[in-house]
Amino acid sequence: MSAEATNPEAHAEVRAELRRRGRSRLDLRRLGRAALLGPTSRDRLPDAIGHVAEAHRAHHPDADLSLLRRAYLLAETSHRGQMRKSGEPYITHPLAVTLILAELGAETTTLTASLLHDTVEDTDVTLDQVRAEFGDEVAFIVDGVTKVEKIDYGAAAEPETFRKMLVATGNDVRVMSIKLADRLHNMRTLGVMRPEKQARIAKVTRDVLIPLAERLGVQALKTELEDLVFAILHPEEYEHTRALIASHAGESDPLPAIADSVRTVLREAGIAAEVQVRPRHFVSVHRISRTRGELRGSDFGRILVLVGENADCYAVLGELHTCFTPVVSEFKDFIAAPKFNLYQSLHTAVAVPEGYVAEVIVRTRQMHRVAEAGVVALGNPYATAETPDSDEERVDPTRPGWLSRLLDWQQSAPDPDTFWTVLRAELAQDREITVFRAEGGSALGTISLPGGASCIDAAYAMHGAAAHGCIGARVNGRLTSLSSPLSDGDTVQLLLAQDASSGPAPDWLDHARTPAARIAIATWLQNHPGGAGPATAAPRAPLSVVGARGDGGNAVADLPDAHVRLAGCCTPVPPDAVAGFVVRGGAVTVHRVHCPAVAQMRSLGRTSVAVHWRATADCRVTLLAESFGRPHLLADLTEAIAREGVEVVSATVEPPVEQRVRHSYTLQLPDAAGLPALMRAMRDVPGVYDVSRA
Repeated sequence: MSAEATNPEAHAEVRAELRRRGRSRLDLRRLGRAALLGPTSRDRLPDAIGHVAEAHRAHHPDADLSLLRRAYLLAETSHRGQMRKSGEPYITHPLAVTLILAELGAETTTLTASLLHDTVEDTDVTLDQVRAEFGDEVAFIVDGVTKVEKIDYGAAAEPETFRKMLVATGNDVRVMSIKLADRLHNMRTLGVMRPEKQARIAKVTRDVLIPLAERLGVQALKTELEDLVFAILHPEEYEHTRALIASHAGESDPLPAIADSVRTVLREAGIAAEVQVRPRHFVSVHRISRTRGELRGSDFGRILVLVGENADCYAVLGELHTCFTPVVSEFKDFIAAPKFNLYQSLHTAVAVPEGYVAEVIVRTRQMHRVAEAGVVALGNPYATAETPDSDEERVDPTRPGWLSRLLDWQQSAPDPDTFWTVLRAELAQDREITVFRAEGGSALGTISLPGGASCIDAAYAMHGAAAHGCIGARVNGRLTSLSSPLSDGDTVQLLLAQDASSGPAPDWLDHARTPAARIAIATWLQNHPGGAGPATAAPRAPLSVVGARGDGGNAVADLPDAHVRLAGCCTPVPPDAVAGFVVRGGAVTVHRVHCPAVAQMRSLGRTSVAVHWRATADCRVTLLAESFGRPHLLADLTEAIAREGVEVVSATVEPPVEQRVRHSYTLQLPDAAGLPALMRAMRDVPGVYDVSRA
């Protein structure tokens, strides 16, 4: 877990930017000398962690520092004699990691575990000793960060270490906080590694740890990790960006003057606010240079406005949009609709008279703390609950939906290569939606899914393995295909087949976005190479059953000797209000008066013919039945029709599409009054979800 600085010249600008932000850096040489002196007296803190205690007290004035002192003494003693490849005492590494977390506002338990995070892995200290000295909670966090033995796992050691950390993070998010700080310090001190090893570590950081930092909302760590990875993996683009920033440093920066104007506007409006200029980090400058081309002075930073209350944020926004010209397309409200990583702010951009456009971020101070430190700023989620035994799963009330999904699907991915590949693909998803699950039309809860997820993903998130039998879905009350993508706020009702032999179709893999769904579908298809039988069989040719037919039914036209026929588009039956039109050959076609064809006929100048119904009660009607494919469905439907005493004049069954089948029946009813009962009987047939008149 240790190394020494990468090329100092390559990262000079990164360090300079950090200093401009006021973020203190650890003096490794001074700490090394302090560590070599060994522990101090029991009456005061060791000099080596005095600055850690100072940073901790800035966020937690009443913190008990005795726990940190004991943790440092154990860490210093156990690591004594171990040196980093750079030649400094090894204790400087856990101290640096702890300082990073202390500056972010981590609470005492996290800092204690951070000081000890390498002891079980790299020294003779055992987990039982840590538990006996510092309690179950610290031991749980230390164990979560500890790597698995490479001797036991070989090439799979790294994936399995991340799997172990993810599972531990699901029980306590502080595990991943320490891992992120650990990786940041190692990325800062990576230069003694071979170039190929630097690239390997940087790629894992890019693919896994940076997305995790983003999802946990720890922007302070994420941005610096991005810059360090950028310098290693893209040295040419990094040098170009460094040159851009250096050239801007020699020019007049318009942002301080714009910030002064914003302060004046807010002061005159009576809004207490702190206005800062926030320089962009290297990757951010690189991204906007690719989208905007040549950069202007205001593109190298943003204006940050900090206020006390949520309402003040909108008051600031109103003043900015009143006193400056807003760029409407740049406005985003992440307060009303927070990002899935806890981030909240108002984003806007305003044009000033000098011709510059400045991006402005407005947030409360609490929002700012969470935006910078993410879950680290939440403190101890178990502070108000009794800490359970270490061998029991602890449910974190702050656990986000994406983490729950990771914990669910990793159990179905026993192969380390599959786990590693799917983990990186899952973390590449940078957007999340929330959908409502419903049964019988009533909402029963919410489910978090990645952006672009389909009904198939929702099915496996809701029903697990039972989703193999999913044969349809209703989204916001409307029937839709399983491949349909979902949007934020949709209400989803999944329809499951009663037939136990039903299973997913191979093309489901093309529409599944979540790892849980893809793994479950692929596993089922592998175990059932023959498919799911009738439900997934190849489409059949349309099946038609035709009987004797009289086109006119009970309709009589007020036109002598005219041949009358009922329109197939609307199939009128008594006592529908109808209209007739003469068509080619002199025949009269009868439509319901609300049929779209009636308006079309009249627009063409066709003269309508009066039509009435005979006194007899029998009638002919065409019904459409939509259902999910299953064996014996046609037989069950025709039996239901026969039980109602209705004659089938003709029937057509269309080929199944996505396990759904459409039936068309032309029926002769002995009494038109029996039509509603007939349609209810057909809907009661298992698998039929809708019956309507043609």
